[in-house]
Amino acid sequence: MEQEPPRTPVGDPAPKRPRNAAATRAAILRSAMEAFSRNGYDGVGVREIAAAAGVTAMLVNRYFGSKEQLFAEVVEASFAPPTVVTDDPRTLSQDVARALVERTSPAADHLDPFLLMLLSAPNQRAAEIMRQGIERHVGRRLTEQLKGSDVPERAGLALSVIAGIWLMRKVIGDAALVQGDEEALARRLEGVFGLLFSDDNDTDGA
Repeated sequence: MEQEPPRTPVGDPAPKRPRNAAATRAAILRSAMEAFSRNGYDGVGVREIAAAAGVTAMLVNRYFGSKEQLFAEVVEASFAPPTVVTDDPRTLSQDVARALVERTSPAADHLDPFLLMLLSAPNQRAAEIMRQGIERHVGRRLTEQLKGSDVPERAGLALSVIAGIWLMRKVIGDAALVQGDEEALARRLEGVFGLLFSDDNDTDGA
């Protein structure tokens, strides 16, 4: 006589699929990056971020603690990679100029650190978190490669030029900067960064 397979008792819950913690965390972080880059720190809430990631607000807080801590993680993920300021001092001016032109191209990814910075800066706490992130990553990479006098000031000027180009080309859409020849723009920017990166007392240049 053929035996029937064992039946699951009525009322027993179906076995739950184990949650992939790393994938869930990455989905939340990606959702937060998109939301903060689109609306700024004050323009988005945890519930919206959670919904876009397919999770609950409670789970977001469980993984990140709070909206502020989640924003800090987004800042870390945005500024830690060397997207514009590279790590080779021998070609620093050229690398920064070309990376800046590429990253501010109309076809470039909209999830960039500048939009995060621009839209979230009105919030004092968010601005402080971003300042710390910039100093910890972009600023440090730049100052470590410069030599001579007034390194912090020259690094700050270079970062201001980067931010200005990002604003005028990517956000404002200045026609001369958007429609002009990108190779020529990169060469001009290379000259500007060359002046900022070179020490006035260094005859060999940076």
